[in-house]
Amino acid sequence: MRVPLSWLREYVDLPATQTGRDVQAKLISAGLEVETVEQLGDGLKGPLVVGQVLTIEELEGFKKPIRFCTVDVGSANGTGEPQEIVCGARNFAVGDKVVVVLPGAVLPGGFSISARKTYGRTSHGMICSSDELGMGDWGSPRTESGGGAHGIIVLPPETEVGKDAIELLELVDEVLDIAVTANRGDCLSIRGVARETAIAYGLPLRDPALLDVPGPNAFGYPVQVSDPFGCDRFTARTVSGLSPEARSPIWLQRRLQKVGMRPISLAVDVTNYVMMELGQPLHAYDRNLVQGAIGVRRAAEGEKIVTLDGVERKLYAEDLVITDDRGPIGLAGVMGGADTEIADHDAAENGADSTTDVVIEAAHFDAVAIARTARRHKLSSEASRRFERGVDPQAAAAAAQRTVDLLVLLAGGTAEAGVTEVIAPSAPHTITLAADHPDKVAGVAYGRETVVRRLQEVGCDVYGQDELIVTVPSWRPDLYEQNDLAEEVIRLEGYENLPSTLPRPSSGRGLTARQRLHRRVGRALAGAGFVEALNYPFVGEGVFDQLGLAADDPARRVVKLTNPLNDEEPALRTSLLPGLLGALRRNDGRGAHDLALFETGLVFLPREEQGGAGHLPVDRRPTDAEIAALNAVLPEQPRHVAVVLAGAREQAGWWGKGRPADWADAVEAGRAVAREAGAELIVRAGQYGPWHPGRCAELAVVADGAERVVGHAGELHPRVVKALGLPARTCAMELDLDAVEQAGDGTPQAPSISTFPVATQDVALVVDKPVPAAEVEAALREGAGELLEAIRLFDVYVNDEQLGDGKKSLAYALRFRAPDRTLTVDEASAARDAAVALAGERTGAVLRG
Repeated sequence: MRVPLSWLREYVDLPATQTGRDVQAKLISAGLEVETVEQLGDGLKGPLVVGQVLTIEELEGFKKPIRFCTVDVGSANGTGEPQEIVCGARNFAVGDKVVVVLPGAVLPGGFSISARKTYGRTSHGMICSSDELGMGDWGSPRTESGGGAHGIIVLPPETEVGKDAIELLELVDEVLDIAVTANRGDCLSIRGVARETAIAYGLPLRDPALLDVPGPNAFGYPVQVSDPFGCDRFTARTVSGLSPEARSPIWLQRRLQKVGMRPISLAVDVTNYVMMELGQPLHAYDRNLVQGAIGVRRAAEGEKIVTLDGVERKLYAEDLVITDDRGPIGLAGVMGGADTEIADHDAAENGADSTTDVVIEAAHFDAVAIARTARRHKLSSEASRRFERGVDPQAAAAAAQRTVDLLVLLAGGTAEAGVTEVIAPSAPHTITLAADHPDKVAGVAYGRETVVRRLQEVGCDVYGQDELIVTVPSWRPDLYEQNDLAEEVIRLEGYENLPSTLPRPSSGRGLTARQRLHRRVGRALAGAGFVEALNYPFVGEGVFDQLGLAADDPARRVVKLTNPLNDEEPALRTSLLPGLLGALRRNDGRGAHDLALFETGLVFLPREEQGGAGHLPVDRRPTDAEIAALNAVLPEQPRHVAVVLAGAREQAGWWGKGRPADWADAVEAGRAVAREAGAELIVRAGQYGPWHPGRCAELAVVADGAERVVGHAGELHPRVVKALGLPARTCAMELDLDAVEQAGDGTPQAPSISTFPVATQDVALVVDKPVPAAEVEAALREGAGELLEAIRLFDVYVNDEQLGDGKKSLAYALRFRAPDRTLTVDEASAARDAAVALAGERTGAVLRG
């Protein structure tokens, strides 16, 4: 929200010595985020005056059109003689009033003006455009080549020649740029910021909404509201006899420019001006184009409307629309329709009928409905920004009256006697507040008098002694409960005045076992060459189709956000892979092709029955029962760990050949995680979702005597790689870290070190191809007994001619060691033979050769 200091001073008598920086400091202290203070006209120096074009001579022989003009600037040049100026713009004519900068002046940006010879003539100054004066878009009446909104400024004919243009155009000002948070919709208006400024300075506020407003009667324009929940207040006023020649005065155009809006036409400019002044969005309809009564209802699915931006939009059943007898004529609270658009002066010159009679709409719409409509249609407007943050419903009648007054004053219109008001019954919101509640929240003794005074400054009506009955003002819908009121007291008393008190934690507490495991896993994966990539937890449901998940896969059940940051990602993730694969794709697209990324984070699994969450107290620690009740309605949030790999796992160089990442690296990452948790990971062939069916490992653990699948690892399916735009042969692994932790022993285990030598025995076993290597290894480990220190699969050989059809050879290295003696060859061989015998019994393995 851009707030010109000159406009702010109309409603608050700020000391003359107060600058924009001073006001910024005060508002920041009061809790508003004033990002910058823009110095308009910084460095501008006159003479800059109004001139009238007397003659125009077209100069020929140049690459572009050039004009040699004489301009009457009155006595501003000291001689009273016409000023000779060379100009290349073409959007002005003889007799027009323009802005002339004379020699000796300095324009914004340090551009000094002097007489100079150009195009064979001497130019004594310059005819100025809006850009050269730092004004932005200017509502010029002509838009020929070289003119338009960014061309030469053509002033109204009645402007006095020789008048100081710096004062006329209000070129010197300070503009506060405020980042208004979602809960402070009242500050999206000059009125709201003026109220905060008045409170900060302890000065009275001249409220621009305090107007004499006539009551409703039976003569107003007919309005029918079919959805009182979506629209609880609708005010309609009519002004007739607007002059087609009437234009927005300079002061009105300049104020709109300073707040960041473009002047369009008088009727539209007035509605925009009142919106910025009072915070109430308005809309003006050409009464001659409205057919029948104005209505407010939900759209029928598939209805269409052409909005003011010229786009035909297909409506949804949830959209709130304004209608007449033909159908929708506007998206309520978002944008009007082209069928009832106000015709400006330029349109009239092109043959369109000028708008002389208008119907003014000032309504209050449901914030959620407007926000969702704006997002569905990707159509954010100044009106929707205000409605979705909360608009003062009591300001509608005053805003309509202010609009009528300005149209009568500036356009010569006549305010018709009819006043329409459709109001759904509602009561003001009241809150019961203990007088010492803000003291308990802040840890500061404010006292009852301070609490009452601050709440009254905000606009609340306060009654009571120890227990206060607070009626919230209509312009503060964000004040919903007692903690909101406490926050108002605290911010107005100054956050900087709160004492800094460090908490005193009990001794002996450190990280939980879950946190320690999280850190160990991160360190282990980083040590293995993976880079951590943190991603947003939001996903779109379409990604599950790209991952190839079955229609009944539990991962498709998601928790949806009521107010997502991005409509394309409205759900919370049930897997880490979508975000991690997206990060891999982006990095690969930017030239990093050898990638190994990991992430540890929460996933969100909806419960079978969803309940509502209550409000926890802030004046004390919640009880265990309150915390348990809150946790019971939250989705389950287990911590997962995932890795993705693409490109080279080992780089090639002078030391030798490199190696591409493959499914085995993904499986090894899972084993590394299990080792950190002290769990034994069971690895076997599997098939699931995004993984290649022939290169997918199912990862399981044994917890509480039962085996549980905790994840998968391997190479992704080519269809998934293509759908997600990933590099070929991308591999991935994902584990439920909490489940692995439950299966592990968190007690650190020191390695046993023996002083006796190791005995190594190698065995090569021939088994059927479908037999998993993990089953053979488990049988060897059990058969070898306690003397086996380690086992490692070091070779897999497949050759049907030598081994037979459907056979494969698995070669293992067995390490034997006794803790109290040196093993003999016979002891090591006996242990090996026992291992081979058990493997043969369980898996049909036979010694090769």
